[in-house]
Amino acid sequence: MNTKAKKLKVILKLHWTKILIGVLAVIFFAVFFIILIVGLQNFFSLESFYKRQFLSVLPFQIFISIVTGFIFVIFYSFMYMWLFFGGGFAKMSQKKIKTKEVDVKWSDVIGMDSVKVEVFEVIKLLKDRAQLKRIGGKVIKGVLMVGPPGCGKTYLAKAIATETGLPFLPSVGSEFVGIFVGLGAMRVKSLFKQARALAEIHGGCIIFVDEIDSVARPRVGVSGLGGGISHNATINQLLSELDGLRQEDNNIVTIAATNVNEDELDPALMRAGRFDRKVYVDYPQLEDRKNLFAYYLGKIKYDSTIDIAVLARKTVYFSPADIANMTREASLIAIRNNHEMIIMKDLSEAYDRVEFGFKSGLLLSSKEKVWVAYHEAGHAIIAYLLHPTTDVVKASIIPRKGLLGYAHPVPREEIHIDTKDQLLASIKTALASYAAENLKFGTTGSGVNSDFSSALKTAHNMVYRWGMGKSGILGNFYTPGIFHPTHGPMISEKLKQQLDEDVQEMLNSCLIEVKEILTKEKELLEYFAQELLKKEELEYDEIVEIFKKHGKERPQSSTS
Repeated sequence: MNTKAKKLKVILKLHWTKILIGVLAVIFFAVFFIILIVGLQNFFSLESFYKRQFLSVLPFQIFISIVTGFIFVIFYSFMYMWLFFGGGFAKMSQKKIKTKEVDVKWSDVIGMDSVKVEVFEVIKLLKDRAQLKRIGGKVIKGVLMVGPPGCGKTYLAKAIATETGLPFLPSVGSEFVGIFVGLGAMRVKSLFKQARALAEIHGGCIIFVDEIDSVARPRVGVSGLGGGISHNATINQLLSELDGLRQEDNNIVTIAATNVNEDELDPALMRAGRFDRKVYVDYPQLEDRKNLFAYYLGKIKYDSTIDIAVLARKTVYFSPADIANMTREASLIAIRNNHEMIIMKDLSEAYDRVEFGFKSGLLLSSKEKVWVAYHEAGHAIIAYLLHPTTDVVKASIIPRKGLLGYAHPVPREEIHIDTKDQLLASIKTALASYAAENLKFGTTGSGVNSDFSSALKTAHNMVYRWGMGKSGILGNFYTPGIFHPTHGPMISEKLKQQLDEDVQEMLNSCLIEVKEILTKEKELLEYFAQELLKKEELEYDEIVEIFKKHGKERPQSSTS
């Protein structure tokens, strides 16, 4: 079968209802005109009296017909628009996107080197099916990408489509959800039908379902008024379509993406044979972040003295989307400040906007500014002197996003296991504001609220979950079967009292140590706070200089 015949067959398969309606419309109008011509012939054959009688009532009949038709059309249009566009029957967007329109090259996927290695095998198999047939294998039919938002899952799917040169059918999980039973299943069936038709013409197709968790949650029991039936029918249809792809040699691959853990999806969807390849797209590592900054800054003019390595170390746990947003914000800030190119100060301000939001414009009194300065100075000094794995990259007394000020600690590297020393250092850093306020003013304020919450949460987990309390009691008391969602850990009052005493002992011992250090370093505390009051913001280099001036070195990382 030649290409034109194949295309005609596909068009008939996809649009036969439209063609049928068109043919019926043509027949209707043909019959209408025949009846009209016959009617006119009969009219002119009437006697003059009957002609005058007919013409006298004709305007009224036309008026009634127009009003009736207008009401019918308005009512029908309203119902049609509500049902098919604004309501439950809203047609899902299934527009094919040509690869040249996607235009995300494989080389454009930055900061995902390990993920690209996993996915490239799928691309090779799609491009070279002959090699797979020689060994009797089958094309991977399903790829599930799991990871935090903004890490490049959609971007990667588009790059796969561009690299393979196949049509790209994008959709979102929420498009399969409707108020009418069976609507979701119908949309799933329609999507895969279109993919099969495109595969016949182009030799393959990429289906991409973003946020698949919207439709792929575990099936539920049927409740009153048929609740759950539609969801179950939709996911059953999806499972059936995925199974159907395995029975056909049509070079169709379904790529799905989700921000939730795969355990939260229906187990049947996760079994082998549906999504054969699971790809975990996580936050970029240090080298990946360097490459991302080099890529995005390479598109704009920037000061060559900017150290990309410093930016990469400062943006631990930033997603590629965050880094792209940061460079975009920096360019806007540079334009606003009439800079010819982006400088480090622009990037620093952009970092604050991404991490903390815009400056709130809240005006603090002079007394409150002094209070916040000593509060943040306490955080910064203890974090710098005691925390083995973080750097204080910024200290500020300019209010942002609900914060009156902040001393921002950033891990020097990605940390996957917290040791007891690191956790205790975090508690001490949190309690340092309370100690600094007490030392300077002889009392404390409500600003320690979130600090106490952070310290208490860490200490509680150390004692209740990780066996780090002074009494040596072991066990994770939040284990299912021991922990009750309403009543908490199901343990004896005596044991609970001992665990709570361990938590308080840990908090108090940390506070005592922090008070001793700040009392000893009172001169450093005063100097740091006064510098904050004078400049309002201190960058990383300025903070390091303050400590060097007072002969203080930061501790070496315990993970190295």
